[in-house]
This record gives sequence, C-alpha cells and structure tokens, in this order.
Amino acid sequence: MTSSSAADGRVHYDVDPGGRIVTITLDNPARRNSYNAAMRDELARHLDRAAEDDDITVVLLRGTEGVFSTGADMNNAYGWYGDRAGADGKPAKSRPSQRRRLTVDRKSFGFYHNLMGYPKVTVGEISGYALGGGFEMALMTDISVIARDTRIGMPATRFLGPALGSLHLFFHRLGPVLARRMLLTGDILRAGEVEHLGVFTETCDPAAVTARARYWAEKTAKMPADGVVIAKEAFRLVEQSQAYQGEEVASYLFHAFGTNLQFAPGEFNFVKTRAEHGTREAFRLRDEHFHVPEPEIP
Repeated sequence: MTSSSAADGRVHYDVDPGGRIVTITLDNPARRNSYNAAMRDELARHLDRAAEDDDITVVLLRGTEGVFSTGADMNNAYGWYGDRAGADGKPAKSRPSQRRRLTVDRKSFGFYHNLMGYPKVTVGEISGYALGGGFEMALMTDISVIARDTRIGMPATRFLGPALGSLHLFFHRLGPVLARRMLLTGDILRAGEVEHLGVFTETCDPAAVTARARYWAEKTAKMPADGVVIAKEAFRLVEQSQAYQGEEVASYLFHAFGTNLQFAPGEFNFVKTRAEHGTREAFRLRDEHFHVPEPEIP
C-alpha cells in the first residue's frame, strides 16, 4: 500500500497496489475515533481526492483499533460554532445565535450530503461503536459490514433533542418505527438486535468484520468504474425523488433549531452540567438521569 496521512495523524489514506481500492481510516482511539471539525474536514479532503482519482472504484471506510466512530466530539460541544469574543476580549460564554448555527450547520451537513451522493462505491467496516455522526456515516455507506456487538445509536438526542441529524436518512434506512424509537429515547442498541431488519448489508461476528469488509470491497472493485459512477448518480436521483426530497435544507435547519433548546427544571442540560462538573461526570449524570429500569414481568 501507498500511504499518506493527515497532518495530525488522525486520518489515513491508503491505496492498494492494484489502485482500485483506497482505505480511509479514522485514527483517534483515545476518543473512540470521534472527530472535531478539522478532522472531519481532513476526511472530506480524502474523500474528494478519491472521487477525483479515475483509478479508484471503491472507498473502504473504517476506524482504528476495532472502533468505527463515536461521531462528533462532544467534549467540544458548541466549539463547532467557533469562539466569539466578549467585551473583555475573552471567549463569550453565551450560546451561538441561530444565524451562526445555520451558517455552520449548513457547511457541516454538506459533508454528509457529499457522502450520501458519493460517486464511488463506499464500504463500511463497522465495529465497536457507531454513534452519532459515526452511525450516520455507517448508514450512508453503500455496503455496510458490522459486528453484532457494535453499539449503534444517536445518544446526543438526550441532550440536543430528537430533531437531530439526517432525519430523512433515519426514516428511509431504519423505517419509521425504529427511527422514532431511537430518536425519541436515545437508546443505544447492539447491531445484532436489528439484524433481522436488514439495516446493514452483513452482520457478522466481530472477528470476521475486517475480512468480510475487505471481501465486499474487492468484489465491488471488479465492477466497471464508469458503470459504478453512472449507477451511483442514478441511485442518488431515485433516492432524492423518493426518500430524500428536501433533506439538504431540512437537515441543517432542524439541527440548528435542535441545538438551541430551552430546558425546563428537572430536564437534563448537558452543556450546563458539563460546565459545572466536567465532561466525564456530565456523561455519568446523563446516564443516571435517563435510566429507567425495565419493569419486572411476572
């Protein structure tokens, strides 16, 4: 393989000797391969690079050390919107305005729209965790191979609200019943629990994920490259007309509103809790707040 990596070493781009397959790897194991804006932008540049390379037919997307991705780094929460200086010259503590949210979210969701309409075959090697944006990317891949014990879901809905992320994608790929359950509860499921629904191309034992993803990458790489590009554009047209109409505006619009909730007494406010107690304790308190014991059925 020939290899190059991001300047900070957290996204890798590896081309097979045959030139038909490129592997893009998220490498931030200390944060379970979550990503900040700079890391996501580097991933986008690698995807663009592969899209522009006539010799590439397949992009294999994976994470290092057996974890796909836990999505956007919530340790940085509103940092995605940039620091705004206060009157004293220090970063202001107030929430970002809706105009700021809409501007930033429109750019952010441009990354996901690009992946949804990507011109090459995308294969996801999914294991460990696929949460938040990581879950969305897993659902966006053309061929998805996932370990049965992989934890999937949108946990940020518990502190940013259920109107979060690519709603058209969730309803189209998961179905309305499962989409509502996952978004309205923030439940994290094991991939094996939804295996019977055919959400992913293949659900397998954890030890088999890498080999099986590689198998699908090699299989699709044998397809004619021009045929793949034409097919991907045709698939995109069908999905845009049947499933994703209006999604490109709705996604960032809903997200901008959803990240500006007003919390009533007794509701869990992650940003406030994190400011008072720190990130680790905020996550613990979040889990404690949302825990509802299963009823005992005689």
